[in-house]
Amino acid sequence: MSSPSFRFTLTSTDGAARLGQFETPHGVVQTPAFMPVGTQGSVKAMRQDDLEVLGASIILGNTYHLYLRPGHELIARRGGLHSFIGWNRPILTDSGGFQVFSLAERRTITEQGAEFRSHLDGSRHMLTPERAVDIQASLGSDIAMAFDECLAYPSSREAAARSMAMSLRWARRCRERLDQLRAGDVPEVTVTNPGQAQFGIVQGGVFQDLRDESADATVAIGFDGYAIGGLSVGEPNELMYEVTAATARRLPADQPRYLMGTGTPEDLVESVARGIDMFDCVMPTRNARNGQLFTSQGRVNIRNARYAEDDRPLDPRCGCYTCRRHSRAYLRHLYMAGEMSAAALNTLHNLSFYLDTMQRIRDAIAFRNFDTFRQEFLRSASRLPLDS
Repeated sequence: MSSPSFRFTLTSTDGAARLGQFETPHGVVQTPAFMPVGTQGSVKAMRQDDLEVLGASIILGNTYHLYLRPGHELIARRGGLHSFIGWNRPILTDSGGFQVFSLAERRTITEQGAEFRSHLDGSRHMLTPERAVDIQASLGSDIAMAFDECLAYPSSREAAARSMAMSLRWARRCRERLDQLRAGDVPEVTVTNPGQAQFGIVQGGVFQDLRDESADATVAIGFDGYAIGGLSVGEPNELMYEVTAATARRLPADQPRYLMGTGTPEDLVESVARGIDMFDCVMPTRNARNGQLFTSQGRVNIRNARYAEDDRPLDPRCGCYTCRRHSRAYLRHLYMAGEMSAAALNTLHNLSFYLDTMQRIRDAIAFRNFDTFRQEFLRSASRLPLDS
């Protein structure tokens, strides 16, 4: 049963690049779209109105972290995640599968699900496909992700096949559980957004035959959209692009395609060229807190002593508050002094750069000159090395 409140419309294409939009109970998202990561219900160093001014139409929250703190039941009593954090635009929640994967020594994977120890206090928890669906239903996100296993790179074909098959079994359980919740058959679970959509996740490592099998079987289950998971975990970029392109072609043209956890601005452009509609990544926010800034003139390490007396804006082509108001010299001073405002100003700029890049991508597809835009963007990126 598909969500009656979720609808994707493909409006234009330019090669494999796609222009579209999807409707949710909390608004419309234009695609291709980048989702700032608000893991614990907050995009680090950002206020919600900052995100709105930047044009963020959707943000991402994480089931694992919100389940552990402050707890999905508390959030449900507050009316759901939108009400709790004061964000009236769409939200997507990851299932927590990647976070469980990253726990390494703290977790055990079985057919039932993933048993893990909390990184906060060491307490034991069991996250099953059904539990992941229940938690996301209580959070009330507009898009909930199926629970899957994310495999490390490199992994053997045998390990990738076993993991992919189990993720498919988990995907069926996720869909069945959501259907039960929609039918009102699980009264003990508080559903705060009855219009929530659910996306399936394609796995299979870097083995294309396994990806094809996973894509076909995941589509047969019948989700509202489809994600490509298990990439951006250490494989070479060209291999990631190859797998992404082949897998995207296998997915329905009339439903959104989401590449999870990717990546650099160049990755976004290259993945749009291969048919991807949605992205998320911690890179713009994490790099900002570490003093690594993205600009139209290349990457800038604001810690570098060369900026101590540099009165130029961070990026003369950027219209964000940081670039309109402050110099590189001041931004370096804030960072070196450990001022909290350094993280806020740097993050605001990096997110502005990412979101502006997505707008430029959408414009290029609309005017059917995406390939020209892509070549110019990548040429600029290759001409301007990382400032270290």
